[in-house]
Amino acid sequence: MAKIKFFIKLKHYIYTGLREVLVYHHSSLEFRAKIFALIIAANENPQDCEYTLVHEAGMQIYKDEERVNMLILTTKEYVNKVHQNNGLNLDSLIEDIQKQLRQLPRYASKIDIEGLRPIVECTIDEDTASYQLRMLEFLYKLKKDYTKEVS
Repeated sequence: MAKIKFFIKLKHYIYTGLREVLVYHHSSLEFRAKIFALIIAANENPQDCEYTLVHEAGMQIYKDEERVNMLILTTKEYVNKVHQNNGLNLDSLIEDIQKQLRQLPRYASKIDIEGLRPIVECTIDEDTASYQLRMLEFLYKLKKDYTKEVS
């Protein structure tokens, strides 16, 4: 059991390190992945629908299948960390997003509320969908506040 955990941590460490080296503007991609993950992770049982929408949004943004696949993988990584209670929860994800916006206010333009809204429509549970909508409102306010600072 300890060996398995070690190899999982090693895989994650190598994956993260390679992403930083090999992916152009990896911090921007990770920010977008965190935004998608925030909405998706609020649903305890995300389906393929959510990740199909991430793919569609990613293609509109990047127009590059490899970069979109990296966005999806990174989003899934964050969602899995939240669901497995692996050092990340929704509150810490929100804090991380806020911290990045304080450091790089221009990232506020990367929050696409209309691109995130369809993810809520994938959710069957009404309470979860309501929670996701509150998160969208929160992200809209963040975007609005930080866009003013950039202007």
